[in-house]
Amino acid sequence: MDSVTVFCGSRPGAKPEFAAATAELGAALARAGVRIVYGGGSRGLMGVLAEAALAEGGEVIGIIPRFLEAREVAHRGLTELVIVDSMQHRKDRLIAAGDAMIVLPGGFGTMDELLEVLTMKLLGVHAKPILICNVAAWADALLAAFEAAIEADFAVRDVRRAWEIVPDTAHAVRWLARVGQAPR
Repeated sequence: MDSVTVFCGSRPGAKPEFAAATAELGAALARAGVRIVYGGGSRGLMGVLAEAALAEGGEVIGIIPRFLEAREVAHRGLTELVIVDSMQHRKDRLIAAGDAMIVLPGGFGTMDELLEVLTMKLLGVHAKPILICNVAAWADALLAAFEAAIEADFAVRDVRRAWEIVPDTAHAVRWLARVGQAPR
């Protein structure tokens, strides 16, 4: 596994566990020589992820749409910063660039990215592993919505095989090792 796309919040969130887990993952990926591809921001959990990986000598590629470059304050100290024209182009590039996807705590943008990458996997556009890192139970309500869709017969029961859920960064690192040659 050469690279992992990480989706996470442009805000820090209310719980200190969010930033701690994000920093742990960024550092672990960098130490393992796994390239991180993410949304390119310098604030919130995105900034925490990038700074932790860069501090460990990691390679970090950010992809950000031009209209968010100033709003999310694009991180100018990355290995590479790619400026694209739209959110859709950003998501397409993020999904294409990673060998696996990890979803950390975040808001509507992170949830949008998760739903898009899941939908694309279910439609056979890609077969990349997807991990939801449910730090401090941030994704419980979203996962309950997934279950409600399954129970209402809007999705088949084995759709749950499209993703995995772990409670913290330590489990995420073990998951990466299991799915494809990452941090051990």
